[in-house]
Amino acid sequence: MQAEDRLDEPPMARRQRDLLVVGAGVVGMASALTLAERGHRVTVIDAGEEPGRGTSFANGAQLSYAYTDALASPATLTQMPRLLLALDPAFRLHPRFDPDFLRWGLAFLRNTSAARFRRNTLDGMALAFESRRALHGLAKRHSLDFGHAVPGKMIIYRSAKSFAAAERITALKAAHGASQRLFDADKAVAIEPMLASIRSAIAGAVYTDSEEVGDPYRFCASAAAALTKTGRGKMLLRTGVARIDIAGPRPAAITDRGHRIEADRIVLCAGLRSSALAWQLGARLPIIPMKGYSITAPLGPAAPTVSVTDAANRVVFARLGGRMRIAGLAELGCRDTRIDPRRLAALIGSARAALPEAADYDAIEANWAGLRPMTPDSLPITRPIAHGVIANTGHGALGWTYAAGSAERVAAIVDGED
Repeated sequence: MQAEDRLDEPPMARRQRDLLVVGAGVVGMASALTLAERGHRVTVIDAGEEPGRGTSFANGAQLSYAYTDALASPATLTQMPRLLLALDPAFRLHPRFDPDFLRWGLAFLRNTSAARFRRNTLDGMALAFESRRALHGLAKRHSLDFGHAVPGKMIIYRSAKSFAAAERITALKAAHGASQRLFDADKAVAIEPMLASIRSAIAGAVYTDSEEVGDPYRFCASAAAALTKTGRGKMLLRTGVARIDIAGPRPAAITDRGHRIEADRIVLCAGLRSSALAWQLGARLPIIPMKGYSITAPLGPAAPTVSVTDAANRVVFARLGGRMRIAGLAELGCRDTRIDPRRLAALIGSARAALPEAADYDAIEANWAGLRPMTPDSLPITRPIAHGVIANTGHGALGWTYAAGSAERVAAIVDGED
Protein backbone atom coordinates (compact mmCIF):
# COMPACT_ATOMS: atom_id res chain seq x y z
CA MET A 1 0.00 0.00 0.00
CA GLN A 2 1.41 3.37 -1.01
CA ALA A 3 2.25 5.90 1.71
CA GLU A 4 0.48 8.68 -0.12
CA ASP A 5 -2.83 6.84 -0.33
CA ARG A 6 -5.64 8.56 1.56
CA LEU A 7 -7.59 5.91 3.44
CA ASP A 8 -9.66 8.13 5.70
CA GLU A 9 -13.44 8.14 5.66
CA PRO A 10 -15.00 9.38 2.40
CA PRO A 11 -17.06 12.58 2.40
CA MET A 12 -20.75 12.28 3.20
CA ALA A 13 -23.17 13.47 0.55
CA ARG A 14 -24.97 16.75 1.12
CA ARG A 15 -28.25 15.01 0.28
CA GLN A 16 -29.10 11.36 0.73
CA ARG A 17 -30.54 9.74 -2.39
CA ASP A 18 -32.12 6.44 -3.39
CA LEU A 19 -29.86 4.91 -6.04
CA LEU A 20 -30.16 1.89 -8.29
CA VAL A 21 -26.94 0.34 -9.62
CA VAL A 22 -27.48 -1.95 -12.61
CA GLY A 23 -24.77 -4.63 -12.68
CA ALA A 24 -22.99 -6.56 -9.92
CA GLY A 25 -19.55 -6.92 -11.48
CA VAL A 26 -16.43 -5.19 -10.17
CA VAL A 27 -17.55 -1.81 -11.52
CA GLY A 28 -21.07 -2.10 -10.13
CA MET A 29 -20.00 -3.37 -6.72
CA ALA A 30 -17.26 -0.75 -6.34
CA SER A 31 -19.79 1.93 -7.33
CA ALA A 32 -22.46 0.65 -4.94
CA LEU A 33 -20.13 0.44 -1.95
CA THR A 34 -18.63 3.87 -2.69
CA LEU A 35 -22.09 5.45 -2.93
CA ALA A 36 -23.29 3.74 0.26
CA GLU A 37 -20.23 5.06 2.09
CA ARG A 38 -21.37 8.56 1.21
CA GLY A 39 -24.71 7.97 2.90
CA HIS A 40 -26.89 7.05 -0.07
CA ARG A 41 -29.37 4.18 -0.06
CA VAL A 42 -28.24 1.76 -2.78
CA THR A 43 -29.86 -1.22 -4.46
CA VAL A 44 -27.78 -3.38 -6.82
CA ILE A 45 -29.75 -5.28 -9.44
CA ASP A 46 -28.28 -8.08 -11.55
CA ALA A 47 -29.61 -11.01 -13.55
CA GLY A 48 -26.95 -13.35 -12.15
CA GLU A 49 -27.38 -15.71 -9.21
CA GLU A 50 -24.56 -14.00 -7.31
CA PRO A 51 -22.29 -10.97 -7.72
CA GLY A 52 -19.40 -11.14 -10.15
CA ARG A 53 -20.60 -14.02 -12.31
CA GLY A 54 -20.31 -12.18 -15.61
CA THR A 55 -17.29 -10.57 -17.23
CA SER A 56 -15.69 -10.01 -13.82
CA PHE A 57 -15.74 -13.69 -12.88
CA ALA A 58 -12.31 -14.91 -14.03
CA ASN A 59 -10.49 -12.11 -15.81
CA GLY A 60 -6.71 -11.68 -15.71
CA ALA A 61 -6.71 -10.60 -12.03
CA GLN A 62 -3.88 -8.08 -12.55
CA LEU A 63 -4.35 -4.57 -11.18
CA SER A 64 -2.19 -2.79 -13.75
CA TYR A 65 -2.02 0.82 -12.62
CA ALA A 66 0.99 1.80 -14.74
CA TYR A 67 0.20 -0.33 -17.78
CA THR A 68 -2.77 1.52 -19.29
CA ASP A 69 -1.64 1.62 -22.91
CA ALA A 70 -4.58 2.44 -25.17
CA LEU A 71 -5.47 -0.20 -27.75
CA ALA A 72 -5.76 2.40 -30.53
CA SER A 73 -2.18 3.33 -31.44
CA PRO A 74 0.09 3.80 -34.46
CA ALA A 75 1.37 0.25 -33.86
CA THR A 76 -2.15 -1.19 -33.99
CA LEU A 77 -2.83 0.75 -37.18
CA THR A 78 0.20 -0.81 -38.89
CA GLN A 79 -1.00 -4.26 -37.79
CA MET A 80 -4.49 -3.74 -39.19
CA PRO A 81 -3.96 -5.68 -42.46
CA ARG A 82 -2.76 -8.71 -40.47
CA LEU A 83 -5.73 -8.42 -38.13
CA LEU A 84 -8.23 -8.17 -40.96
CA LEU A 85 -6.70 -11.28 -42.56
CA ALA A 86 -6.77 -13.15 -39.20
CA LEU A 87 -3.00 -13.66 -39.29
CA ASP A 88 -2.50 -12.83 -35.61
CA PRO A 89 -3.47 -15.87 -33.51
CA ALA A 90 -3.96 -13.80 -30.34
CA PHE A 91 -5.87 -10.78 -31.71
CA ARG A 92 -8.74 -11.06 -34.13
CA LEU A 93 -11.34 -8.71 -35.60
CA HIS A 94 -14.97 -9.64 -36.11
CA PRO A 95 -16.23 -6.76 -38.28
CA ARG A 96 -19.94 -6.12 -38.73
CA PHE A 97 -21.38 -3.90 -41.40
CA ASP A 98 -23.88 -2.07 -39.23
CA PRO A 99 -23.88 1.68 -38.47
CA ASP A 100 -22.80 1.31 -34.83
CA PHE A 101 -19.79 -0.84 -35.66
CA LEU A 102 -18.76 1.45 -38.50
CA ARG A 103 -19.04 4.53 -36.27
CA TRP A 104 -16.98 2.78 -33.59
CA GLY A 105 -14.36 1.75 -36.16
CA LEU A 106 -14.00 5.28 -37.52
CA ALA A 107 -13.63 6.65 -33.98
CA PHE A 108 -11.04 3.97 -33.23
CA LEU A 109 -9.03 4.93 -36.32
CA ARG A 110 -9.06 8.58 -35.26
CA ASN A 111 -7.57 7.51 -31.93
CA THR A 112 -4.64 5.66 -33.54
CA SER A 113 -2.63 8.88 -33.97
CA ALA A 114 0.47 9.22 -31.82
CA ALA A 115 -0.94 12.28 -30.04
CA ARG A 116 -4.24 10.61 -29.14
CA PHE A 117 -2.50 7.40 -28.07
CA ARG A 118 -0.34 9.37 -25.65
CA ARG A 119 -3.30 11.34 -24.31
CA ASN A 120 -5.54 8.29 -23.88
CA THR A 121 -2.77 6.28 -22.23
CA LEU A 122 -1.97 9.06 -19.75
CA ASP A 123 -5.66 9.74 -19.03
CA GLY A 124 -6.05 6.04 -18.30
CA MET A 125 -3.03 6.07 -16.02
CA ALA A 126 -4.41 9.06 -14.09
CA LEU A 127 -7.68 7.17 -13.55
CA ALA A 128 -5.74 4.05 -12.54
CA PHE A 129 -3.81 5.98 -9.89
CA GLU A 130 -7.12 7.36 -8.55
CA SER A 131 -8.45 3.83 -8.55
CA ARG A 132 -5.53 2.44 -6.56
CA ARG A 133 -6.13 4.96 -3.78
CA ALA A 134 -9.86 4.30 -3.84
CA LEU A 135 -9.52 0.50 -3.81
CA HIS A 136 -7.06 0.60 -0.92
CA GLY A 137 -9.51 2.77 1.00
CA LEU A 138 -12.46 0.46 0.38
CA ALA A 139 -10.40 -2.60 1.28
CA LYS A 140 -9.19 -1.10 4.54
CA ARG A 141 -12.45 0.41 5.72
CA HIS A 142 -14.51 -2.72 5.01
CA SER A 143 -11.87 -5.44 5.51
CA LEU A 144 -12.55 -6.73 2.01
CA ASP A 145 -11.19 -10.21 1.34
CA PHE A 146 -10.17 -10.79 -2.26
CA GLY A 147 -6.63 -12.16 -2.20
CA HIS A 148 -5.10 -8.71 -2.59
CA ALA A 149 -1.30 -8.77 -2.98
CA VAL A 150 1.47 -6.58 -4.38
CA PRO A 151 3.83 -8.92 -6.26
CA GLY A 152 4.91 -6.38 -8.88
CA LYS A 153 4.56 -6.86 -12.61
CA MET A 154 7.03 -7.57 -15.39
CA ILE A 155 6.33 -7.20 -19.09
CA ILE A 156 8.78 -9.17 -21.19
CA TYR A 157 9.60 -8.37 -24.80
CA ARG A 158 11.10 -10.83 -27.25
CA SER A 159 12.36 -8.43 -29.93
CA ALA A 160 14.59 -5.38 -29.86
CA LYS A 161 11.99 -3.43 -31.84
CA SER A 162 9.16 -4.05 -29.41
CA PHE A 163 11.40 -3.30 -26.43
CA ALA A 164 12.51 0.00 -28.02
CA ALA A 165 8.84 1.00 -28.37
CA ALA A 166 8.27 0.06 -24.72
CA GLU A 167 11.22 2.25 -23.70
CA ARG A 168 9.59 5.26 -25.33
CA ILE A 169 6.21 4.84 -23.65
CA THR A 170 7.91 4.10 -20.32
CA ALA A 171 9.72 7.42 -20.53
CA LEU A 172 6.43 9.20 -21.23
CA LYS A 173 4.76 7.59 -18.22
CA ALA A 174 7.74 8.34 -15.98
CA ALA A 175 7.27 12.03 -16.73
CA HIS A 176 3.72 11.71 -15.38
CA GLY A 177 4.35 9.85 -12.16
CA ALA A 178 4.83 6.19 -13.06
CA SER A 179 7.73 4.33 -11.46
CA GLN A 180 8.94 1.68 -13.90
CA ARG A 181 12.36 0.21 -14.57
CA LEU A 182 13.88 -1.13 -17.77
CA PHE A 183 15.82 -4.41 -17.47
CA ASP A 184 17.90 -6.62 -19.70
CA ALA A 185 17.38 -10.37 -19.58
CA ASP A 186 19.85 -10.93 -16.74
CA LYS A 187 18.22 -8.33 -14.49
CA ALA A 188 14.77 -9.65 -15.34
CA VAL A 189 15.80 -13.13 -14.23
CA ALA A 190 17.40 -11.70 -11.09
CA ILE A 191 14.00 -10.22 -10.12
CA GLU A 192 12.01 -13.29 -11.21
CA PRO A 193 14.23 -16.41 -11.26
CA MET A 194 11.47 -18.49 -12.86
CA LEU A 195 12.17 -16.69 -16.14
CA ALA A 196 15.56 -18.38 -16.38
CA SER A 197 14.29 -21.03 -18.81
CA ILE A 198 13.45 -18.32 -21.40
CA ARG A 199 16.37 -15.97 -20.64
CA SER A 200 17.77 -16.29 -24.17
CA ALA A 201 14.44 -15.17 -25.69
CA ILE A 202 14.10 -11.99 -23.60
CA ALA A 203 15.19 -8.82 -25.43
CA GLY A 204 14.21 -6.63 -22.47
CA ALA A 205 11.64 -6.13 -19.75
CA VAL A 206 9.68 -3.36 -18.02
CA TYR A 207 9.26 -3.90 -14.28
CA THR A 208 6.88 -2.10 -11.91
CA ASP A 209 7.23 -3.19 -8.30
CA SER A 210 3.97 -1.55 -7.14
CA GLU A 211 1.57 -3.45 -9.40
CA GLU A 212 -1.02 -5.62 -7.67
CA VAL A 213 -3.27 -8.65 -8.06
CA GLY A 214 -6.64 -9.60 -6.66
CA ASP A 215 -9.47 -12.00 -7.39
CA PRO A 216 -12.29 -9.91 -8.94
CA TYR A 217 -14.97 -12.51 -8.19
CA ARG A 218 -14.02 -12.59 -4.51
CA PHE A 219 -14.02 -8.78 -4.48
CA CYS A 220 -17.61 -8.70 -5.75
CA ALA A 221 -18.75 -11.17 -3.09
CA SER A 222 -16.91 -9.34 -0.31
CA ALA A 223 -18.16 -5.94 -1.47
CA ALA A 224 -21.75 -7.24 -1.55
CA ALA A 225 -21.45 -8.43 2.05
CA ALA A 226 -19.94 -5.08 3.07
CA LEU A 227 -22.70 -3.19 1.26
CA THR A 228 -25.39 -5.06 3.17
CA LYS A 229 -23.51 -4.55 6.42
CA THR A 230 -23.60 -0.75 6.00
CA GLY A 231 -27.37 -0.87 6.45
CA ARG A 232 -27.75 1.35 3.37
CA GLY A 233 -27.47 -1.24 0.63
CA LYS A 234 -29.14 -4.38 -0.64
CA MET A 235 -28.70 -6.88 -3.46
CA LEU A 236 -31.48 -7.76 -5.90
CA LEU A 237 -30.19 -10.78 -7.82
CA ARG A 238 -31.72 -13.09 -10.44
CA THR A 239 -33.48 -10.01 -11.77
CA GLY A 240 -32.78 -8.58 -15.18
CA VAL A 241 -33.52 -5.05 -16.37
CA ALA A 242 -35.57 -4.97 -19.56
CA ARG A 243 -35.61 -1.19 -19.99
CA ILE A 244 -35.39 2.14 -18.20
CA ASP A 245 -38.28 4.57 -18.07
CA ILE A 246 -37.49 8.28 -17.67
CA ALA A 247 -40.97 9.63 -18.40
CA GLY A 248 -41.86 10.23 -14.75
CA PRO A 249 -40.35 12.57 -12.18
CA ARG A 250 -37.92 9.84 -11.18
CA PRO A 251 -36.26 7.29 -13.48
CA ALA A 252 -37.35 3.68 -13.09
CA ALA A 253 -35.97 0.30 -14.08
CA ILE A 254 -38.52 -2.08 -15.54
CA THR A 255 -37.48 -5.63 -14.71
CA ASP A 256 -37.79 -8.65 -16.97
CA ARG A 257 -40.81 -9.63 -14.88
CA GLY A 258 -42.52 -6.29 -15.45
CA HIS A 259 -41.84 -4.82 -12.01
CA ARG A 260 -41.06 -1.11 -11.72
CA ILE A 261 -38.23 0.08 -9.45
CA GLU A 262 -37.91 3.84 -9.07
CA ALA A 263 -34.84 5.70 -7.83
CA ASP A 264 -33.44 9.21 -7.69
CA ARG A 265 -30.55 8.11 -9.91
CA ILE A 266 -29.83 4.96 -11.92
CA VAL A 267 -26.17 4.04 -12.55
CA LEU A 268 -25.53 1.73 -15.50
CA CYS A 269 -22.62 -0.61 -14.69
CA ALA A 270 -23.79 -3.52 -16.82
CA GLY A 271 -21.02 -3.65 -19.40
CA LEU A 272 -22.32 -4.26 -22.90
CA ARG A 273 -25.89 -4.38 -21.58
CA SER A 274 -25.47 -0.73 -20.58
CA SER A 275 -25.20 0.18 -24.25
CA ALA A 276 -28.51 -1.51 -25.10
CA LEU A 277 -30.31 0.14 -22.18
CA ALA A 278 -28.85 3.54 -23.12
CA TRP A 279 -29.90 3.12 -26.76
CA GLN A 280 -33.53 2.74 -25.61
CA LEU A 281 -33.17 6.19 -24.02
CA GLY A 282 -31.83 7.74 -27.21
CA ALA A 283 -28.21 7.75 -26.02
CA ARG A 284 -25.52 6.01 -28.05
CA LEU A 285 -22.59 4.62 -26.06
CA PRO A 286 -19.61 3.83 -28.33
CA ILE A 287 -18.98 0.31 -27.04
CA ILE A 288 -18.30 -2.99 -28.77
CA PRO A 289 -17.32 -6.30 -27.14
CA MET A 290 -13.78 -7.62 -26.93
CA LYS A 291 -13.86 -11.30 -26.03
CA GLY A 292 -11.12 -12.72 -23.86
CA TYR A 293 -10.30 -16.08 -22.31
CA SER A 294 -8.68 -17.32 -19.13
CA ILE A 295 -7.70 -20.54 -17.40
CA THR A 296 -7.01 -21.23 -13.74
CA ALA A 297 -4.62 -24.04 -12.84
CA PRO A 298 -2.41 -25.25 -9.99
CA LEU A 299 1.04 -23.73 -9.79
CA GLY A 300 3.70 -25.38 -11.90
CA PRO A 301 7.29 -26.21 -10.86
CA ALA A 302 8.51 -22.84 -12.11
CA ALA A 303 5.55 -20.60 -11.27
CA PRO A 304 6.57 -16.92 -11.15
CA THR A 305 5.83 -14.89 -8.05
CA VAL A 306 5.85 -11.63 -10.00
CA SER A 307 2.92 -11.08 -12.37
CA VAL A 308 4.18 -11.57 -15.90
CA THR A 309 2.90 -10.30 -19.23
CA ASP A 310 4.44 -11.79 -22.36
CA ALA A 311 3.98 -9.06 -24.93
CA ALA A 312 4.77 -11.24 -27.94
CA ASN A 313 2.35 -14.01 -27.02
CA ARG A 314 -0.25 -11.58 -25.60
CA VAL A 315 -0.72 -13.63 -22.44
CA VAL A 316 -0.69 -12.63 -18.76
CA PHE A 317 0.12 -14.65 -15.65
CA ALA A 318 -1.05 -13.73 -12.15
CA ARG A 319 -0.55 -15.86 -9.05
CA LEU A 320 -3.66 -16.03 -6.88
CA GLY A 321 -2.61 -17.89 -3.75
CA GLY A 322 -1.95 -21.48 -4.78
CA ARG A 323 -3.36 -21.05 -8.28
CA MET A 324 -2.17 -19.41 -11.49
CA ARG A 325 -4.62 -17.27 -13.46
CA ILE A 326 -3.61 -17.07 -17.12
CA ALA A 327 -5.51 -14.81 -19.49
CA GLY A 328 -5.16 -13.75 -23.08
CA LEU A 329 -6.61 -13.49 -26.58
CA ALA A 330 -8.63 -10.57 -27.86
CA GLU A 331 -11.50 -10.90 -30.31
CA LEU A 332 -12.77 -7.44 -31.08
CA GLY A 333 -16.43 -7.41 -32.11
CA CYS A 334 -17.17 -11.00 -31.08
CA ARG A 335 -20.50 -11.26 -29.24
CA ASP A 336 -20.54 -15.00 -28.53
CA THR A 337 -19.94 -15.73 -24.84
CA ARG A 338 -19.43 -19.47 -25.36
CA ILE A 339 -15.98 -21.01 -24.92
CA ASP A 340 -14.57 -21.98 -28.31
CA PRO A 341 -12.41 -25.10 -27.74
CA ARG A 342 -10.02 -24.06 -30.53
CA ARG A 343 -9.46 -20.60 -29.07
CA LEU A 344 -9.05 -22.03 -25.59
CA ALA A 345 -6.43 -24.42 -26.96
CA ALA A 346 -4.71 -21.43 -28.57
CA LEU A 347 -4.50 -19.67 -25.20
CA ILE A 348 -3.08 -22.76 -23.51
CA GLY A 349 -0.58 -23.16 -26.35
CA SER A 350 0.51 -19.52 -26.02
CA ALA A 351 0.89 -19.89 -22.26
CA ARG A 352 2.98 -23.04 -22.64
CA ALA A 353 5.18 -21.29 -25.20
CA ALA A 354 5.60 -18.24 -22.97
CA LEU A 355 6.24 -19.95 -19.60
CA PRO A 356 6.24 -23.73 -19.98
CA GLU A 357 6.34 -24.50 -16.24
CA ALA A 358 4.31 -21.63 -14.82
CA ALA A 359 1.26 -23.83 -14.26
CA ASP A 360 0.20 -27.44 -14.35
CA TYR A 361 -1.38 -27.23 -17.79
CA ASP A 362 -2.58 -30.85 -17.55
CA ALA A 363 -4.67 -30.10 -14.45
CA ILE A 364 -6.61 -26.97 -15.48
CA GLU A 365 -9.40 -26.36 -12.98
CA ALA A 366 -11.47 -23.69 -14.70
CA ASN A 367 -11.96 -22.19 -18.16
CA TRP A 368 -13.64 -18.86 -18.81
CA ALA A 369 -14.59 -16.51 -21.61
CA GLY A 370 -16.06 -13.02 -21.22
CA LEU A 371 -16.95 -9.94 -23.24
CA ARG A 372 -15.14 -6.77 -22.18
CA PRO A 373 -16.95 -3.51 -23.18
CA MET A 374 -14.46 -1.57 -25.31
CA THR A 375 -14.54 2.12 -26.26
CA PRO A 376 -12.61 3.59 -29.21
CA ASP A 377 -10.20 5.44 -26.89
CA SER A 378 -9.91 2.65 -24.26
CA LEU A 379 -11.32 4.97 -21.59
CA PRO A 380 -14.50 4.24 -19.61
CA ILE A 381 -17.64 6.34 -19.98
CA THR A 382 -18.61 7.98 -16.68
CA ARG A 383 -21.22 10.65 -17.36
CA PRO A 384 -24.96 11.40 -17.28
CA ILE A 385 -26.70 10.15 -20.41
CA ALA A 386 -30.38 10.89 -19.68
CA HIS A 387 -32.63 12.33 -16.99
CA GLY A 388 -31.49 10.66 -13.76
CA VAL A 389 -29.32 8.07 -15.56
CA ILE A 390 -25.53 7.90 -15.30
CA ALA A 391 -23.31 5.57 -17.34
CA ASN A 392 -20.31 3.86 -15.78
CA THR A 393 -19.21 1.42 -18.44
CA GLY A 394 -16.78 0.79 -21.29
CA HIS A 395 -13.79 -0.19 -19.15
CA GLY A 396 -12.45 -2.71 -21.65
CA ALA A 397 -9.70 -5.03 -20.44
CA LEU A 398 -8.96 -2.75 -17.47
CA GLY A 399 -12.30 -2.95 -15.69
CA TRP A 400 -10.73 -4.42 -12.56
CA THR A 401 -8.02 -1.75 -12.55
CA TYR A 402 -10.38 1.18 -13.16
CA ALA A 403 -13.39 0.03 -11.10
CA ALA A 404 -12.81 1.88 -7.82
CA GLY A 405 -11.61 5.07 -9.53
CA SER A 406 -14.59 5.30 -11.88
CA ALA A 407 -16.82 4.64 -8.87
CA GLU A 408 -15.38 7.76 -7.23
CA ARG A 409 -16.06 9.77 -10.38
CA VAL A 410 -19.67 8.59 -10.49
CA ALA A 411 -20.10 9.42 -6.80
CA ALA A 412 -18.88 12.94 -7.52
CA ILE A 413 -21.51 13.28 -10.27
CA VAL A 414 -24.27 12.02 -7.98
CA ASP A 415 -23.23 14.44 -5.26
CA GLY A 416 -22.96 17.37 -7.64
CA GLU A 417 -19.21 17.75 -7.27
CA ASP A 418 -18.50 17.21 -10.99
